Amino acid sequence: MASRSGSVHVVTNRRTYKGTVYETHLLRRTFREGGTVKNQTLGNISHLPPDLIDLIKQRLRDGIMPSVGTGFTIQRSYPHGHVAAVLGTLRGTGLDSVIASRSCAERDLVLAMIVQRILSPQSKLATARSLCEQTATTTLRNELGIIIDSERPLYEALDWLAERQERIENKLATKHLHDGSLILYDVSSSYYTGSHCSLVKFGHNRDGKHGFPQIVYGLLCNSDGCPVAIEVFEGNTADPVTVPAQIEKVRRRFHIERVVFVGDRGMITSKRIEENFRGVQGLDWISALRTSDIRSLVDEGIIDMSLLDDRDFMEVQSPDFPDERLVVCLNPLLAEKRAHVREELLVATEKKLDEIVLATKRARNPLRGKDAIGVRVGKIMGVSKVGKHFVTTITETSFAYHRNAEKIGAEANLDGLYVIRTSISKKALGAESTVRAYKDLAKVERAFRSLKTVDLKVRPIYHYLEGRVRAHVFLCMLAYYVEWHMRQKLRSILFDDDDPEGAQALRSSIVAPAQRSNSARSKDRTKRTEEGFPVHSFRTLLADLATLTKNKVRPSGVDSGEFFVLSEPTLVQRRAFDLLGVNP
Repeated sequence: MASRSGSVHVVTNRRTYKGTVYETHLLRRTFREGGTVKNQTLGNISHLPPDLIDLIKQRLRDGIMPSVGTGFTIQRSYPHGHVAAVLGTLRGTGLDSVIASRSCAERDLVLAMIVQRILSPQSKLATARSLCEQTATTTLRNELGIIIDSERPLYEALDWLAERQERIENKLATKHLHDGSLILYDVSSSYYTGSHCSLVKFGHNRDGKHGFPQIVYGLLCNSDGCPVAIEVFEGNTADPVTVPAQIEKVRRRFHIERVVFVGDRGMITSKRIEENFRGVQGLDWISALRTSDIRSLVDEGIIDMSLLDDRDFMEVQSPDFPDERLVVCLNPLLAEKRAHVREELLVATEKKLDEIVLATKRARNPLRGKDAIGVRVGKIMGVSKVGKHFVTTITETSFAYHRNAEKIGAEANLDGLYVIRTSISKKALGAESTVRAYKDLAKVERAFRSLKTVDLKVRPIYHYLEGRVRAHVFLCMLAYYVEWHMRQKLRSILFDDDDPEGAQALRSSIVAPAQRSNSARSKDRTKRTEEGFPVHSFRTLLADLATLTKNKVRPSGVDSGEFFVLSEPTLVQRRAFDLLGVNP
């Protein structure tokens, strides 16, 4: 009678083809049938991880597996959930294929630096340590299969990325821009604590860090605020000077014939319009007028303030701005805010000027001399933003001042008033849509806030070679690209407003201040989502996801057979992964 009992074991077959060794692991059962030993293949387990295959071999060889908790040793626990969320989103957007169509060591290192920039911004040295086997702090190293022992490969990957920047930006533009697109463009800067980089110059410092040189960079986004391209300029580059390079980039490199540039009044100036925009087929703009131009329109009667009594925006035309539409907007809340700020600045300036008056009148060592008094007054007026609103009298022995009521009144008449200028026809873009497009520049400001302070922290800049500084800023933009997509998907469990249409419905008009939707207000009030989950900021959600660990486990009493076990995700973590479409 045939015997069907027998032993189960793993058979490993190896074969060499063109110098490469291939292994096949088969699960087999050996049994006797009619006095003959036979083998039956139960399955091919070659697709399993090597550590699991070793564990199966040991289990079948040694017998009963030790029970969980008493027979296993947890070798290490790696934070994993935040890595899975960011890396999964990156791959879901196709950014890995945009960077390079095929996997290679440089691409994997660039992906690692992008993910690490979102998880915890740090130097390349610190990033390298987090990716080394002995000092790894997350599962990022294993997820990307990275093997490095120093920071040198990261620098080489950064150089590789710099060479591909144009190609990558071209692919992003193809994906997110089209003919006739609205393009949001703005410029910011970051100060630099070194002195060896050729890009670093002294210029208008937006960070308030006077005494430090800086770099300047301009960011291009689509109308939704998704970043497409970034360019680094020398630190003393004026905002309008950066515009021609962006026009060239969009029309020549991105091959977009019809485009509308949206920039603030300090960016797309009258001079820039005349030199680079006007008369160019397919090239339009949306910008705003300076205060001096608005005052002229009011004085000439082109802007009739009485017409804004029952509405907050209207269209006018002026011979001073041919072939342009001017949308005049009046925001009463903005007017009130500007009046309040001006009064506070006036009072603060008066307090400092009073100190100079007292210094000229003190009995001991009084302040004397026109030049000495003038220097003291000049320092105050140079810092104050309201120095033009004072009339000063300086003699050899005294100083006096008073407010210039006429100038203050003239400025107050323009409080809350701004004028948007555009070359787009009314048929192509109505007045309300034009105002909305200009206000969308806030999306670029939001990107700069994320890049510079809240999340990605473009500085400190640990590089002095020009190419690596450019590549570092580009790397930060790619990190924001991933973060932007994550925020879009996670809005319902973040404090971000997840109902933009509802928020828009609460505004009395497009000129009125932006409102948060009812669902967003509910999240602000209860700190809970509609499903009952706690509401997070982007950073606290990443910290929560990081508690989902991948544990390296080894059976007790053996020197091999390690395998990884994922901890059980919480309900919040499951919800986050579901929203991202990522399997941890």
